[in-house]
Amino acid sequence: MTDSNIKISIIDYESGNVQSIGNMLEYLNVPFEITSDKEKIKHSDKIIFPGQGHFEQAMKKLKEKDMISFIQDLTVSKKDFLGICLGLQVLFEKSEEAPNVEGLKIFEGEVIKFKQGKIPQIGWAEIKTTQNNSYLTDDFFYFVNSYCIKPKNKGIISSTGYYYGEYAASIEYENIAAVQFHPEKSSNAGMNFFKKWIKK
Repeated sequence: MTDSNIKISIIDYESGNVQSIGNMLEYLNVPFEITSDKEKIKHSDKIIFPGQGHFEQAMKKLKEKDMISFIQDLTVSKKDFLGICLGLQVLFEKSEEAPNVEGLKIFEGEVIKFKQGKIPQIGWAEIKTTQNNSYLTDDFFYFVNSYCIKPKNKGIISSTGYYYGEYAASIEYENIAAVQFHPEKSSNAGMNFFKKWIKK
């Protein structure tokens, strides 16, 4: 696919696997820029907010780059906003990974650690979509996670996964979509997800 009219920014705050996302968009022939420049991000049509690693470290990087209120404002700007992996988790109020650290508090709820099985969960796992879903189909996606979200509002959940119990694998609310899995590492399923999100 090619749409030279769409401007996508991948937010670079030194806490995300930005290059693999860029590789996927490059494969789809979609223009993008990996940047921490707020003006460029603000003038994008669509924004990708990645994340990888530790909840506390991610929030620390956002604070250092004066991006906390900036990200909060972006999520209410009506621009299409996509959070990936830790970029999903930090949208919530808090995490068991760093109990004394506040998240972005865009959604009510917390991030909890898996209590059973091999941690982290690594590999392909199936998701089941809910009615609150615009971009996904029931399919297998690639996960690397020790934690999962527990939203207060169950209505924002767009798909669920199962790892010794059901958990929320993605959310969708107005202009915001966010996923726990890595669509950029999920072959055709991930490619189809990006295509739908980009075309919206």
